[in-house]
Amino acid sequence: MPQPFRAVIFDLDGVLADSEPRWTEIDKKLLAEYGVSYHDEYHRNVLGVSYRLAVEFYKKTFGLSVPTEELMRRRGEIAAEFFASRIGLFPSTRAVIKELRQMNLHLAVATSSVSASARPFLDRHGLTTFFEVILTGEEIERGKPAPDIYLRTAEKLGVPTNECLVIEDALSGIAAGKDAGMRVAAIPDTRFVDAREYEKQADYLLRDLSEIPPLVRHVAAVN
Repeated sequence: MPQPFRAVIFDLDGVLADSEPRWTEIDKKLLAEYGVSYHDEYHRNVLGVSYRLAVEFYKKTFGLSVPTEELMRRRGEIAAEFFASRIGLFPSTRAVIKELRQMNLHLAVATSSVSASARPFLDRHGLTTFFEVILTGEEIERGKPAPDIYLRTAEKLGVPTNECLVIEDALSGIAAGKDAGMRVAAIPDTRFVDAREYEKQADYLLRDLSEIPPLVRHVAAVN
């Protein structure tokens, strides 16, 4: 019988932050600086992965000779501006986080985004103080789909991995959470992906954030 959850670990992009529509704009601006005309034809290929994997994909796809580190730095700068001023929360985000805290759960954010994007965003929306741990992409050597960021987050929380619930919107993030030995609830953004692809990958398939507290209660009740 599965253990009750003691911690909920959120991805940021596409889970708390309604940012996925903006990543096409971010990458379009980035690639335009290197002479590439980009729309959104490859967005699915970089959904949820680390900055390094994303820019390496673009380098290979478009034959760019720009150093990976330079592309990562510039992508981070453009993303930081978008997160600081243009990206909002999904509906019910704040209410759900408050409810989970009232349930005495440990809360964390584990995101592929860099600190310069993630932390100002959480500050702007008044969410920072709800999270015991905020771990960002540049703090981890191997980004998602490797499990490192989730393993490190559980370690910092002091919670066993089998008592952690990961909230993800990307298949790469689901793989990272599962490889870390955690249970994963997927909230696929049906504007960009087919939810049916997530049914076999995640432990739970949710419509939105509001379904997380009932899920936590249900798991606790069956123990």
